[in-house]
Amino acid sequence: MRRAALRLCTLSKGLLAPSRGLTQEPQNPENVFHIREVRDKLREIVGASTNWRDHVKAMEERKLLHSFLAKSQKGLPPRTMKDSYIEVFLPLGSQPELREKYLTVQNTVRFGRILEDLDSLGVLICYMHNKIHSAKMSPLSIVTALVDKIDMCKKNLSPEQDIKFSGHVSWVGKTSMEVKMHMFQLHGNDFSPVLDATFVMVARDSENKGPAFVNPLILESPEEEELFQQGELNKGRRVAFSSTSLLKMAPTAEERTAIHEMFLNTLDPKTISFRSRVLPANAVWMENSKLKSLDICHPQERNIFNRIFGGFLMRKAYELGWATACNFGGSRPFIVAVDDIMFQKPVEVGSLLFLSSQVCFTQGNYIQVRVHSEVASLQDKEHMTTNVFHFTFMSEKEVPLVFPKTYGESMLYLDGQRHFKSMSAPVTLKRHYMVEP
Repeated sequence: MRRAALRLCTLSKGLLAPSRGLTQEPQNPENVFHIREVRDKLREIVGASTNWRDHVKAMEERKLLHSFLAKSQKGLPPRTMKDSYIEVFLPLGSQPELREKYLTVQNTVRFGRILEDLDSLGVLICYMHNKIHSAKMSPLSIVTALVDKIDMCKKNLSPEQDIKFSGHVSWVGKTSMEVKMHMFQLHGNDFSPVLDATFVMVARDSENKGPAFVNPLILESPEEEELFQQGELNKGRRVAFSSTSLLKMAPTAEERTAIHEMFLNTLDPKTISFRSRVLPANAVWMENSKLKSLDICHPQERNIFNRIFGGFLMRKAYELGWATACNFGGSRPFIVAVDDIMFQKPVEVGSLLFLSSQVCFTQGNYIQVRVHSEVASLQDKEHMTTNVFHFTFMSEKEVPLVFPKTYGESMLYLDGQRHFKSMSAPVTLKRHYMVEP
C-alpha cells in the first residue's frame, strides 16, 4: 500500500508541476505562495477582518454573497486538477528569521507547526478549485472536515533547509472535496519527499450555516483518473470503517478472544479470582498512560470565520500526544502517521479547550496515542466533544505493553489497534528521523 501511495504522490507531482528550486522561474507565478501569504490570501478571498473588533461587521457583509451561491452543481463550471494546484514555500534555509517559530529545543522541526500549515494550505487549494472570477470574495465557507491520513516518508527534516508544499483537489463530491498534499525538503538541488497528506474539506454557504455546491472535477489523463478513483476508494473505506465502529458494533470474534486472553494474563495465579489483577512483566496499565491539558481559546487563534483555527487544535493535540508517547516510552518518539481526525464541532473563541491523551496500543517500538478534545464555554460547564485524534509514534527503543483494565479501556485498545493496522506499512527508524513537536 505504501509503495502505491508513494507512486501516486510522485505521479501527481510529475503530472502537475516539476520539482524545482526556489531560484527557478515557476510555471504559473499566481499559484506559488510564500508561507506568510497563505493566511493573508485566505482573508482576502473570504473578506475576513484582521482585527477582532471588526469581525462581526465582516461576517455581516458576507450575508450579501448568498446570491452568488449555485442552486445546483450543474450550474458551476467544471475544473481540472491543474486549476487548484498550488505550491507554498517555507524558506527555513534562505530566510533564517522564520526558523524560531518552527524550531524545537533539539534543533528539529515542530511537526505541530507543519499541521497548521497543511490545514491552511488545504483550505486555500479548495478556494482555488472554486474560484469565481467575477466576484472579489468567495461566497463559500470552506472548512476542514477530516484529516484522512498523513504518512511520513523516510527522510530527515532539517530546520536549515527550504521546504516546499504542493497540493491539489483530487476528488470532488457535491459539497465536499478531497485534497492531496505533499511536503518536500531541499537536499542539494532537488526537493525530496517528506510526507503525503489527504484531507477532506466541505463547502458551506457564506455564513457557514448550511452546505453549498462545489465545482465538478474533470479528468484529463489516466493518471488523474487513478487519483480520482483512489478518492472514491478512500470514501468507501471511511464509510466501512465507520460502520464497524466499536461504538456501533461489538468486537469481532478474533478481537474478543484477544481481549479475553489479555484479561486472563493479568489474573493473580495465587488467588484465582477475577478481581485480583496483576500486571505481566514489562507492561503498564492503560489508566497510567494519560496526560491532560487545558487551553483558553483566545482571538489570536481564530480562523477566517472567527472560529478557532483547526490547525491550532491539531498542533495542541499533537504536542500533548508527543509528550504522552515520550513519557510512556522513556525516549524521544517520532511521528510515523496521523490518521482519521474528524472535526465534529467547531470551537468558539473564548471556549475552554480540554485535551486528554492516552496510550491505547503498543507493539514493539510503536506507540498508538489517542487524544480526545472537548470544549466548554465560560458560562456553561457542559463539555462537548470536538475531535478525536489518532497518532502513531515510534520510539528509539522497544516500549512496554499497555494493558486495559476495564471494558471501556478494552474498546480503546481495540480501536487503537485498528488504527495502527490501518497504517500503510511499518517504518524503519533512522537516526534523527523526521520531526518532533
